[in-house]
Amino acid sequence: MPRLDGATEWFGATQAQAEAETKGHPTLVHFWSVSCGICKDNMPRIAEWCETLKESGLRVVAVHLPRYEADTNIEDVRDAIANSSITEPCAIDNEHKIKDAFQNDQGYVPAYYLFDGEGKLRSFAAGERGLDLLKSNLERVIAAHQKASEVVAETS
Repeated sequence: MPRLDGATEWFGATQAQAEAETKGHPTLVHFWSVSCGICKDNMPRIAEWCETLKESGLRVVAVHLPRYEADTNIEDVRDAIANSSITEPCAIDNEHKIKDAFQNDQGYVPAYYLFDGEGKLRSFAAGERGLDLLKSNLERVIAAHQKASEVVAETS
């Protein structure tokens, strides 16, 4: 998983906290924008996954990627975070440094990157059906993580 360097601001955590929290865990990094209706429509589902899959090891990091100059307004982003109930760490990528690190060359929003506990990319999806396309891979990554965690617990 690429580092989360270059955010102009963080909400809900620092970069160091977000990276420490995700280390060794399956992680979903999702790019969104305040001007993206599909992003807003998908937020409740991401919030549900955050809540229901946290005990299974899933960690989630949001990255706000502005599509237009108006999207760089931090107060609008702050309001959207509160209104969308984003509780996961959220990086503000106004300079597109995180987008570049993730090789999101087209600037897709929404865009979803799923990494396993070792930080290997296991799935990428974008657009309106992105979460649907990601779901089966998410289930596999979580199951593998749980199995690995049980093996570690048994040998401890």
